[in-house]
Order: sequence, then C-alpha cells, then structure tokens
Amino acid sequence: MDVSQIKPTGDRTAPLVFTAGFRFFFLAAGLFAVFSMTAWLAWLGLHAGGVAIREPTIAVAPHFWHGHEMIFGYGLAVLAGFFLTAVPSWTGAPEARAAFVIATGAVWLAGRLAVWFSAWLDPILVALIDLAFLPPLMVRIGLNLRRRPQPHNLMLVGLLTLILAGNVLVHLEWIGLAGDTAGAGLRLGLLTIAALIAVIGGRVIPGFTRNAMVRRGVTDNLPVIHGALSKGGIVSAVLFAPAVAAGLPDAVLGLLALAAASLNGARFAGWRWQHALGEPILWSLHLAFAMLVLGYGILAAAYLTGWPHEIAALHLTGIGAIGGMTLAMMSRAALGHTGRALTVSRLTALAYLVIAAAALIRAFGPALAPGFYNSVMVISGGLWVTGFALFVVAYWPILTGPDQRRQL
Repeated sequence: MDVSQIKPTGDRTAPLVFTAGFRFFFLAAGLFAVFSMTAWLAWLGLHAGGVAIREPTIAVAPHFWHGHEMIFGYGLAVLAGFFLTAVPSWTGAPEARAAFVIATGAVWLAGRLAVWFSAWLDPILVALIDLAFLPPLMVRIGLNLRRRPQPHNLMLVGLLTLILAGNVLVHLEWIGLAGDTAGAGLRLGLLTIAALIAVIGGRVIPGFTRNAMVRRGVTDNLPVIHGALSKGGIVSAVLFAPAVAAGLPDAVLGLLALAAASLNGARFAGWRWQHALGEPILWSLHLAFAMLVLGYGILAAAYLTGWPHEIAALHLTGIGAIGGMTLAMMSRAALGHTGRALTVSRLTALAYLVIAAAALIRAFGPALAPGFYNSVMVISGGLWVTGFALFVVAYWPILTGPDQRRQL
C-alpha cells in the first residue's frame, strides 16, 4: 500500500478511508446502493422467469429485504457519514477517530450480512446485530451536541431515535413478537429520513445558493428563510412519519401530507432555485428538495383520493428525495472536506439526473404502463444502479486518497 494513503491515528496507522466518517460511510453507501439494487433486480428477473430459489439465504419476503436495506442499510450509512462529519463542524468537537469509524463500520456491515443470511440465523440474533449500529452513533452525536446545545440540533437525535424505533418495529414482526409491524416500521424509517431532509435541506440549500449568488455579484433578491414557514414545514414533516406508522385515518394522513407539501413548497419557492441552474452541485440539492415537496404532494393525493398507490408515492420520496439528496450531499461534502473545489464532473451531474428519472419512472410507470410492470422496475432500478455506479467511480479516489489541501 502507498504510504501516502496511510494516516497516523494515535499510536497506530489506518488507511485513509477509515480516518473520517464521511470517507468510509459514503463509499460504503455508494457500493451498497449498487449491490442491493442489483440483487433486487436479479430476484425480480428470476421471479418473472418462474425460477424458484429453493434455499434462500434471506428469511423474510424479498420485498421486505429490499425496503429494509434501502432504508436501514443505505440510508443509515449516509446519515452516519454525514453526522460524523457535520456535527464536529457545528460544535467544535473532535472528529471521530479511525478506531470508532472501523468499529461502527464493522457493525454496519455485520448488520447487512446478518439480514442477508437471516435464514441461517436466529431472528433475535439478526435483530441484535442489525440494531446495534445506531445507538453508539447516537450517543456520540448527542455528546458532541452537548458541547453547544441548541434545540434545533438536539432535535436531530430525536429523529434518529424515530428511525431506530422503525427498525425495531420491523424486527419485532420478523422475530414473531408482533403480527403486522414491519410495514409500519419501514414507513417510519423512510418518512423520518424525509423529515431530516426537510430540516437539514432548509438549512443548507438557501445558504449555499446565497453564497453562489454573491460570488457572481448578485446581491438583490437573495434566498429568504421565513421562520414560520420553516417551522411549519418541519413540524408537519416530522409529525407525518409517526402518524403514518400509527395507521391514522387516511383523511388525517392526507391532510398532514398536504400541509408538508404546501409549507415546504412555500419554503422552497423563496430559495431562488433559478440561480442554481448553472451549477450541478447546487441544482442537485434544489432538485432533490423539489422531489421531497412532490413526494409529499403525491402522498397526499394517495391518501385522499387513492391515486396513485401509496407505494408509488413512497418510492418517489425514497428515490427522488432521499436518494437524490443523499447523492448530492455526499458528492458535495466529500469535495469540501478533502480540500477540493466544489465542482462536480459531468458524470456526477449525470448521476443526479438519472436518480431523478429513476424516481419518476418507478412512481408513475406502473400506473401509466400497467402491462409493463417488470420493464418499469428494470428501467428504474437500472437507472439507480447507474447513478450510484457513476458516484463510486468518480469518488473512489477522493474518498480513499489523500486530501488535496495536504498536497499543496
């Protein structure tokens, strides 16, 4: 191994990919996004061809595995990388050392393997392994936030707790201790991550846009943040997640989703998205937040009118808002925290677009082309794989190599 890729860590050395949370977890998330979707498409292909797997390694129905791993596998990996990087910046706390990244990364990987081989393991053991990842991460984040306690930051720990609760609900059904909680748990996890986008996106997108406008000499009509709209958008998004998991009446859920769409849409309208069109690293954030607003709007339609199906609306939110925003944030944070210019390649810009296309095709394709369900799944899933494969190719040297500022 090239010695330039080894960084001292206390009295030991570790490969650079383990020396910062964003390095390992962003790379792991990208690789897992490609693997997990490829595995799902392979299963769909076998199922469409009438091929039965006699001894599957996964104990649960494949669609449960798919949903669980997208949310609690991919999603939590991105959140780990983000919070281990952002919280020290917010609070002045030291970044996680390589030992912590290696340990938590091993637990995350063990969870993915445990679920993948769950047919061979006791379901309680699978649950214990999979659920072990988030608590130590939450403890570290909470301790760091206590250095500069602010309610809007401490709320993030509460949202992580909701995500953990969602995973617990999934495993309770898989263990056999509950009859029908896995679906509620998956929805709680996914919609809480969506709420995190409403929180964090509202902080960074207007600020990044303002900075870009000022750099170009535009000082009029800058992005605006309305306190009441921000609070309303965040509260409605946060309340919507547990309301769906609790199975409240469709009319209530539809009105909550409509409130989240309207209030977050009003927030978004003041962020001057038109000034982001020339910078992919910026318009990708706006595009993902627009997908969040659209996702809440389509969820409102699903609950209030029955069209489209709720699953389609959830996929629009999961792929377009969560997939798009996490890809945009990972690509931006990796550049900024390795001392590189905040400019992405054309391949990365293409990745942003194909993920958005994957979301729209998965959400509306089955209803618009009901006779081509499998083709819609393959096209949408293939676009997801393509987008994250492009990310992995472009960011492998960035996430595993030395900081650019150290080479200057």
